[in-house]
Amino acid sequence: MADKSCIKRLQTEYRALCKEPVSHIVARPSPSNILEWHYVLEGSEGTPFAGGYYHGKIKFPPDYPYKPPGISMITPNGRFMAQKKICLSMSDFHPESWNPMWSVSSILTGLLSFMMDNSPTTGSVNTTAAEKERLAKASLAFNCKDPKFRKLFPEYVEKYNQQQQQSEQLVVEHDSSRLSEEGEARHLLEKVKPTEENVKKGDTEDVKRNRKQSFPTWVMLLLFSIFGVLMALPLLQP
Repeated sequence: MADKSCIKRLQTEYRALCKEPVSHIVARPSPSNILEWHYVLEGSEGTPFAGGYYHGKIKFPPDYPYKPPGISMITPNGRFMAQKKICLSMSDFHPESWNPMWSVSSILTGLLSFMMDNSPTTGSVNTTAAEKERLAKASLAFNCKDPKFRKLFPEYVEKYNQQQQQSEQLVVEHDSSRLSEEGEARHLLEKVKPTEENVKKGDTEDVKRNRKQSFPTWVMLLLFSIFGVLMALPLLQP
């Protein structure tokens, strides 16, 4: 059971966080246990973690702040092992370096800074930037499957729902645009097809007309030839 001084200290820190939020960091105690806090770190722009939301836990000892807490991360992230304690100078891995003046905000600020670094430590993993980016994109969907996350961080659940709605809207708009383009293409083909048929029909009529015009000329030449021969016969007789 937590000491009264520990409970008072954690309550004070929570009020301070609510009054003056820390950039890229949200932290809240579990409703049923003030010694267990949950946090969300938002990936910094210009890093492979950009767009990521990383959920984790801080477990405080009953005599906090005189002893350091244990820190772990739940969301797969490509930097730290999920569900494993992370070795930090501010964690229970190094009680000798712990400073009782450190607070939840300073602990999580240090964790976020260390996350952006590549220095190895107990609980860290080595992955590519591409893998970190992939996990960042999948992080919010992963978190929203956790009932505790949904209960403690409803604003992130709402953000995820909005992203889903926007994605669905983009799909609908893309499909509508594609169907519209296909409809226009069919319309153009329908306009071109009768034109081609008319051209073929016109060509056929021209051929018939030319044949009709060429037939009388040929007959006329033949008749003139016969007439000329008949007229010349008397002149050819002795």
